[in-house]
Amino acid sequence: MTALPPLREVIARHGLQASKALGQNFLLDGQLLARIARIPGDLAGTEVLEIGPGPGGLTRALLATGASVVAIERDRRCMPALAELGDAYPGKLRIIEDDALAVDAPRLFAGKPHIVANLPYNIGTALLIGWLSAPWVPWWQSLTLMFQKEVADRIVAPVDSEHYGRLSILAQWRTTARVAMAVHRSAFTPPPKVMSAVVHLTPLDSPADVRLAVLEQITAAAFGQRRKMLRQSLKSVAGAAEALEMIGVEPTRRAETVSVAEFVALARILSIAREARAIR
Repeated sequence: MTALPPLREVIARHGLQASKALGQNFLLDGQLLARIARIPGDLAGTEVLEIGPGPGGLTRALLATGASVVAIERDRRCMPALAELGDAYPGKLRIIEDDALAVDAPRLFAGKPHIVANLPYNIGTALLIGWLSAPWVPWWQSLTLMFQKEVADRIVAPVDSEHYGRLSILAQWRTTARVAMAVHRSAFTPPPKVMSAVVHLTPLDSPADVRLAVLEQITAAAFGQRRKMLRQSLKSVAGAAEALEMIGVEPTRRAETVSVAEFVALARILSIAREARAIR
């Protein structure tokens, strides 16, 4: 590993402080960062996209694996510290000063990168939904992402549990998702008010004949009125009552008791029916 000064020293020398407005919380524990960088597997010789590197703590750990890193950072204050990392790993780090929500990330890579990031809390969910909603098969190999624990719980929640909802279904329809590790709030500088967790997601084959827009419509209606029975919450979705009968789901059930597979089956029937009407 390239010899680098302690991260605390770099932060102090450049006068960096985490910005609440940008959702920043810096991780400084080198061993913890190395553990996160190992979650996707062997990254040697691979491409990695990192969002919100800040002063470069996780970036260091990723570069140490032998990966080539593209880092998107909108905070100009962090550019000198990141540039030093680029000097330490010639040709291995590309820094893009921009808003990650505005960057056309797939165009940055010739192949499929791993995405590994301690995501800024204020844009993390939006980024994940964007990556899961893009045309499938995805342009990335895997996602290793730090979230607030509450968001992580929603991503991996099983059916009929407290956190199960629209994000659970979207994530588990298209990926295998697991909580790879918990991260205590005390690991951050400054410590956030909430606990965090790293979620690892690997893509699945997308089921045939299922339109994302239809699945989103169904789950929005069902969980928008999650305490109501499906026959009431899905009343606005044309054909839903007949589709429920076709897949054997009782209309007296509530949204949180309907599995991902059942929602996908419902969406498939409605997608096929709408496609047939469009052809006619």
